[in-house]
Amino acid sequence: MMLGTVKGTITSTINHPFYTGKKLLVVEKEDFAGKPGGYLIAIDGGVSAGVGERVLMIDEGNSARQVVADAKAPLRSIIIGIVDRVDAEA
Repeated sequence: MMLGTVKGTITSTINHPFYTGKKLLVVEKEDFAGKPGGYLIAIDGGVSAGVGERVLMIDEGNSARQVVADAKAPLRSIIIGIVDRVDAEA
């Protein structure tokens, strides 16, 4: 699992049928302190994440497919939670 911040949305007129009705989001990966670490595209796993929100993601295909209960889904990254705060010991 990893943290990230939603930076934008993606709209597609032609896509794989799996993605019909699903929200695609551009997420900037980050560490616990908020330091950026690249971008990825993830589907919203039913948490209604929006631009600017810090989220918890899975970026591993098999685990993401288990969340949507579809072993053949063309999926790698999924948002599974919205983060209220991160507490870490130094």
